[in-house]
Amino acid sequence: MSLLVLFIALFTMLFIGAPVAIALAGSSLLAILVEGTLPPFVVLHRMIGGMDSFPLLAVPFFILAGSLMNTAGITGRIFDFAKALVGWMRGGLGHVNIGASVIFAGMSGAAVADAGGLGAIEIKAMRDAGYDPGFSVGVTAASSTIGPIIPPSLPMVIYGVMASASIGQLFAAGFIPGLLMAAALMVMVYWYARRDNYPRDAKFSVSILGKTFKRAFLSLMTPTIIVGGILLGIFTATEAAIAATAYALFLGAIVYRTLSIKKLILVSMETIETTAIILLIIGGASIFSWILTSHEVTEKLAKGMLTITSNPTLILLMITGALFVVGCFMETIAAITILVPVLLPIVGDLGIDPVHFGVIMVLNLMIGLLTPPVGMVLYVLSRVSGVPFERCAGATLPFLVPLVFVLFLVTFIPSISMWLPTLVYR
Repeated sequence: MSLLVLFIALFTMLFIGAPVAIALAGSSLLAILVEGTLPPFVVLHRMIGGMDSFPLLAVPFFILAGSLMNTAGITGRIFDFAKALVGWMRGGLGHVNIGASVIFAGMSGAAVADAGGLGAIEIKAMRDAGYDPGFSVGVTAASSTIGPIIPPSLPMVIYGVMASASIGQLFAAGFIPGLLMAAALMVMVYWYARRDNYPRDAKFSVSILGKTFKRAFLSLMTPTIIVGGILLGIFTATEAAIAATAYALFLGAIVYRTLSIKKLILVSMETIETTAIILLIIGGASIFSWILTSHEVTEKLAKGMLTITSNPTLILLMITGALFVVGCFMETIAAITILVPVLLPIVGDLGIDPVHFGVIMVLNLMIGLLTPPVGMVLYVLSRVSGVPFERCAGATLPFLVPLVFVLFLVTFIPSISMWLPTLVYR
């Protein structure tokens, strides 16, 4: 009875537009009251316990580092370097768009930050060069999903906490899939360029490449500091986030002198607000998942799936399909915090490494950011580009093909994601 109340209350609250954190905590409290065997204040204890985690300290620092990079004008330097590097290819600015996202992925770790920061620069440049606005938005939206796959990655930090998996290994596991996503999207851009006769937007010049590299060099050191420090064991993911923030402050305030006190206060307040929302979701999901675990929901679900089929490939396809549907309707952090406790025991019974599953889950949910009705990236790009949301969704649809192709490669060829973590950590 209490489980029925739990799910009815959750979906009712979500349907009427209640914040995810309130829906999770409120439905859990209602289920506990209906069951009547536990005092209501257990909700607070479980929520606080879920938020009391050292790795979660990485969340506000990675958010702050990405915001500082955007505010300090570092994204423009990255775009100029990417243009000199790959702008000579047919459909040049489309490739530049993807290349800049790969570089920025090593700094922000969030798709929305990529779309909001680089997106405005990229779409304006493509529009000025005569590219179709729909194509510009589509490639910008698709390339922004690379951000949470290539380390650092906020969703992978959250997954690591919920799954008790190594965040360092998760970061390493995302590196090659992220590059595969970039390569697949560049093939798609090349096909569009040949079909629509898009130009080469810049001649390759060693001198210009050298100048833009020199101008962006200190910015490009950020991924090296973060990823290199973690892989070499110099610091943990949390310490890497702190180092990235300190370095972004150094660049913005001292080297480039583009970061004022007013901007710093604004960025700090935005970081506090975003972090508070994420932690409340994690707290609400903690009590929600505890109720599911105490009622053996995960075990029953696993047995139910195994009665349908015992084939690991088919079960993985079922899970992938479910994640894709969830990604269309639910924000990424909420989906991870709710689904990890449910799905992890199932994939564990199949012998799937939690690190490998983390990459599958995050990549799947990133594709969900490009699909209505939630589609957070689409809403952001619609705002910064002035293109209607419906057209943004339609223009992005073809770019789902290469992303889904990479998702299936990563899902069914584990070595793609597990080779680097095995090499470095195991």
